[in-house]
Amino acid sequence: MKLLNNIALLGLAGMAFSVSAAEPLTVYSYRQAFLVEPILAQFTEQTGIKVNVVFAKDGIAERIAREGRLSPADVVLTSDFSRLMELVEKDLVSPVNSPVINDNIPAQYRSPKNDWVALTMRVRNVYSSKERTGKIDINYEDLASAQYKGKICTRSGKHPYNVALVASMIAHDGEAQTKTWLEGVKANLARKPQGNDRDQVLAVKEGLCDIAIGNSYYFGNMLMDKNQKSWAEAVNINFPNQQNRGAHINVSGMALAKHAPHKDNAVKLMEFLTSNVAQGMYAEVNMEYPVKADVPPSKLVASWGDFKADSLPIYKLAEHHQAAVKLLDEVKFDL
Repeated sequence: MKLLNNIALLGLAGMAFSVSAAEPLTVYSYRQAFLVEPILAQFTEQTGIKVNVVFAKDGIAERIAREGRLSPADVVLTSDFSRLMELVEKDLVSPVNSPVINDNIPAQYRSPKNDWVALTMRVRNVYSSKERTGKIDINYEDLASAQYKGKICTRSGKHPYNVALVASMIAHDGEAQTKTWLEGVKANLARKPQGNDRDQVLAVKEGLCDIAIGNSYYFGNMLMDKNQKSWAEAVNINFPNQQNRGAHINVSGMALAKHAPHKDNAVKLMEFLTSNVAQGMYAEVNMEYPVKADVPPSKLVASWGDFKADSLPIYKLAEHHQAAVKLLDEVKFDL
């Protein structure tokens, strides 16, 4: 009887494991549905593992912290590096030591502690008016030059994309020199920082400024948008610092949630997101550069030409993140 009871218990344990293995994953995502849902649907088709997604523009870190050990989040997808750092700084992630991920993603684009992984790259480009400026060979440092007085447009300095750029400037030039640079860029602004990256390109088209700072994938998205195509066609896309260190790279990424209830399957999803299939979908759907070296960009993105990327490891930006925020406050960049 005792043996039969033990066998029955083992059978129940096996059933429990099967049910658990079939439970859907939960992804918290800063990335938009049009991009994420097709990729996750492909993962489900290949593995049979369903995925539920919670989309949000803000507050995911706060939500996970509030939920604590009861959080249903398995994987978090972020739209930029600063949001990855927020998760790490608040101790909301777990390390993932996956040979698959490590083989797929160069060390430059993942955490040395294995607590986050980049999924896509985008360049912080400088856009110039075709009509008034033409294509230019420019360094980020040049944005503080007197020749661009009253000619530059940008979104808020405190936006994660610009914070990351400032962090990279600190990494290369030091805090004192970067502060002087920021003051120079501020003095050259055509208007108070406002709007998003697309709005800066529109401002160039409308003649409000000659130079705009913006991420590369917005250029591709505007060219594919019938209402915004003329905005993009009014500017040249320029890759900065091509004669020296290379253009600044920002990334979207992912992390395993600290209390992920389905860790094994969550890691399978993370591995899939670094695969050729998923990386190719990122490239085609949102005009971003894959981080997996053997996956090409979309034909449209490739048509902009090759460029030299800054070789600074992405994790180095984290070391200067708080200093970048502090400098932007000190120079009152958005005022």
